[in-house]
Amino acid sequence: MSGLAEDLQKVTAFMLKHQIAGLPRNFELVHEAFTAGNLELARELAALGTRPPQMALDQLGLKHRISAHCGVSAERLQDETLKTLTRMSNHLSLGLTQKRAFTNSVEGVIRSIREDESIGINQLLGELNLLSSIATDMIKAETALSSEVAEGLESLISADRGIRAAQAAMNRDHLTGLANRISLLQKLEEAHAEASAAKPSALVLIEILDHSGLKQQYGDEAVSKLIRGLAGIFRKAIKKHDVIARIEADTFAFVFDGINADEAHIIAERLFTTAENNLVFASATSQNAGGLPLAIGHAMAHEAPDPTSWLAIAKTATMLARQNPRQPIIGHKPGKRNVA
Repeated sequence: MSGLAEDLQKVTAFMLKHQIAGLPRNFELVHEAFTAGNLELARELAALGTRPPQMALDQLGLKHRISAHCGVSAERLQDETLKTLTRMSNHLSLGLTQKRAFTNSVEGVIRSIREDESIGINQLLGELNLLSSIATDMIKAETALSSEVAEGLESLISADRGIRAAQAAMNRDHLTGLANRISLLQKLEEAHAEASAAKPSALVLIEILDHSGLKQQYGDEAVSKLIRGLAGIFRKAIKKHDVIARIEADTFAFVFDGINADEAHIIAERLFTTAENNLVFASATSQNAGGLPLAIGHAMAHEAPDPTSWLAIAKTATMLARQNPRQPIIGHKPGKRNVA
């Protein structure tokens, strides 16, 4: 059975055993816990026991910045924002109604005095007392409205911060802090839209070989530490404006603007060498250090009809590199069946 099939089987078995609702965001949560090496999440998820409340699962997903759960949080905050705005609008509308009523009453008193100069003092005082009563109620309403607006603004500011935090979390990989697949796809859309032979952009994919086997041999915690170390090495090896993302448990992606295919290959070689020279690891039971097997594929934006195809072409190059240990770096060559 392939590593992917084993991971899916593990996730499905856990959800069935613990009677977790089969929602896509719950599947992502369990998948992240047991296939991406997030040991803390795995422990906290197991601690919820059988039939965990959906709210508890959502809170756990938000804590660990699982993209689907962050999306749910953002939607909830947006819903609360809409309710706050509606409530403020209703209060403002009520305030305007009261002001119009007061204005009409004042105009009525003035009109009565003008039309009947013989109006008695007692009647006039009665009219003025009515206006005073209306004015008192209006001041109370205005005071309440002022407080409601202040609370509403504070609520909106808080919701805005929450939405921004949730959206940022949706675009970040929880383990490494790098951009995730969602963020990369956005970058690919932008880069592909502007790319041409004269203004090229390159996509480089680096895959850790036998990720599942490494976890079995060295343990989840060791592999998670290894991936974080690799992310740090890659981040330091590229320029500040270059894009790096972790798009799968075993795959890093890079987008380089303004370089051609030959330059992309040179950068890929440099990244491979940097990882080989700077990253060694050992199992929990052995102090013998070993290198990390990698496969690298790259493709140019202007050679793909759309961003999705661009990513697919780079994945194909990576797959061919994976199948040929003697040539771990392969670039796509348009018009040819193979890449080299």
